[in-house]
Amino acid sequence: MLRKGMTIREAAEEWVREFNAIPQDMIEKLRGLEPDRWHEVTAPAAGRPVYIYDLPEDCDSLEHAGKIVGYNEEEEAWEVELGDGTKIQAEEDNMEVDYDGSLPMWGTMWSFGDPCDDHWLEDMGGVRIMSECGFRVYLSDDYGYYFGIDGAGYSFYEEHWIPLYRARGLQWHDPEAEKKVG
Repeated sequence: MLRKGMTIREAAEEWVREFNAIPQDMIEKLRGLEPDRWHEVTAPAAGRPVYIYDLPEDCDSLEHAGKIVGYNEEEEAWEVELGDGTKIQAEEDNMEVDYDGSLPMWGTMWSFGDPCDDHWLEDMGGVRIMSECGFRVYLSDDYGYYFGIDGAGYSFYEEHWIPLYRARGLQWHDPEAEKKVG
């Protein structure tokens, strides 16, 4: 669906316009009716604050709070820098990602409007990729996937939507138009 002259931002804006925007208070009301049927499935990602349950035996720190700095694929563990600067590796089941609330701070959440995007999200690693792009992702047993942004006061396009567009592998933009802008 390449469009001549379309920048990556314009392409991302067109893609996002296809999403279903849902007021967060509506999701809160639905969650309140059947809380066991709603699950946050956001994956850990670099930059997220975490609490480590059990520190490694060779760890010389008493600090349990830190921030994810990366992922070690060989060890299948998250690299975490604790509050005192100590670096450790932690498995996903030994840590809890710390969020400010049960839902993102921005008052709107979204679901994809295209079944191809839903397939990508559910079956092709989309949850992890969306998490890496700064989204919080939820699954309703009845209504499918919803996602939101835990932030405010900056460009969502620059920080979330364009990185997601790229990570999704979409190529609606014209690379020549990007050269003119950049």
